[in-house]
Amino acid sequence: MPAVKEFLKLDQNTVRQLDGIEVEKTFTDKASGKDTSRPKLDELLAFVREGDEVIVHSMDRLARNLDDLRQLVRSLTSKGVKVVFVKESLTFTGDDSPMANLLLSVMGAFAEFERALIPERQREGIAAAKARGAYTGRAPALTTEQVEQVCARAEAGESKSVLATEFGVTRQTIYNHLRASAAQ
Repeated sequence: MPAVKEFLKLDQNTVRQLDGIEVEKTFTDKASGKDTSRPKLDELLAFVREGDEVIVHSMDRLARNLDDLRQLVRSLTSKGVKVVFVKESLTFTGDDSPMANLLLSVMGAFAEFERALIPERQREGIAAAKARGAYTGRAPALTTEQVEQVCARAEAGESKSVLATEFGVTRQTIYNHLRASAAQ
């Protein structure tokens, strides 16, 4: 049975990505595919041996950068490991045709391009929502009255950790409000 590598975000569904695929071992990263410094990727690379098959739901789960994608596929196939991308219906063995390598490069470039567009789309969406009055940002962690209480109690010598626990916020939130209050 092949080893499988799936790169997932916390809110993604591994069941959907593995639907109908039986595997010996699954490697699920909770980190983004934007770089190759991921614990489960390292674990996969140490685990696979010649003759193994690595099944990846889609190219962008393995890498979001064309250089990283090509390097990972080359590294795996040079060990005698077959790499299968389910969504793209592509398989790489190391004895790949020029057409297969072209498809890897083109589709990998699209994944990289898509990743680069995400922040731009997010900024545009937020700007449009603000223009409609629909975007107000995240609600403040503390009300104005709570901030006044926290500042007064902290200035009176109470522990920032105790205040953070009592108000259900992080110590950093307490320090941020104290700094903002001192600047006024």
